[in-house]
Amino acid sequence: MDPLPLVVCGTAATLYALGRRGRVRLWREVSFYSGVALAFVVLEQPFDTWADTWLSAHMTQHVVLMTVVPPLVVLGRPWPRMWLPFPLSARRAVGGALSRSPSFRRSAGFLKRPWVALAVQSAMVALWHVPQLYDAAARSEWIHVLEHVCFVAPALVFWGALLDAPPVRARIDNLQRSVCFAAAMIPMWILAIVLAFAPAPIYAAYPSMTDQQLAAGVMWVPGSLAYFIVLLVFFYRWLEPGPSDVPPSVEPRPEELSWT
Repeated sequence: MDPLPLVVCGTAATLYALGRRGRVRLWREVSFYSGVALAFVVLEQPFDTWADTWLSAHMTQHVVLMTVVPPLVVLGRPWPRMWLPFPLSARRAVGGALSRSPSFRRSAGFLKRPWVALAVQSAMVALWHVPQLYDAAARSEWIHVLEHVCFVAPALVFWGALLDAPPVRARIDNLQRSVCFAAAMIPMWILAIVLAFAPAPIYAAYPSMTDQQLAAGVMWVPGSLAYFIVLLVFFYRWLEPGPSDVPPSVEPRPEELSWT
């Protein structure tokens, strides 16, 4: 068993549990813990060994880490809650230092914009599927870990902004959200086309053409499924606006709003 996924997923689940305050929504709890559990499953044995052997399994791992785990996690509204278990003095010191930093506020405000998060996420997909980098990640465990971080971190920001997980929120309407999710599918489609129609194996670590074409199918259909479902949800909300169409700027729940 690889200890790193156990430590990361176990720490996240523990902080989330310790940060529980007052009344909670069961479906948010289930969503967060399901996302963490799923991340552990695809990063741990035997799935990680399959990913080292078959490109299709490796692509499945990437699809889960970018399109399934992030929405499940952010629907649990984890960020303020995972901050609460730390001592009050530490929270005030860190929070105060960050709030007084103009460069941090500008950078955070810029990076959490949906189109910026989408651009970063798409760039990571393109960069890490360049054959030289992909083969390096297949050979080196630490490069592989860095690859996963570069997939998960932008995906958490992207999904967090569009699903309104505080403190990351998108000040855009539901039609724009639908367009963002539609645009997020394009890198998956491009990669699927490249893999499907390549005349020879692209990655030295995965020499099977059949496996490569199966990986293309993984990127084309499962890789787009989560984006497509949420796209339809927000497009329907745009067509049928109602009270729920107004972005929830404030939720009077202490476990979500209190950072100190």
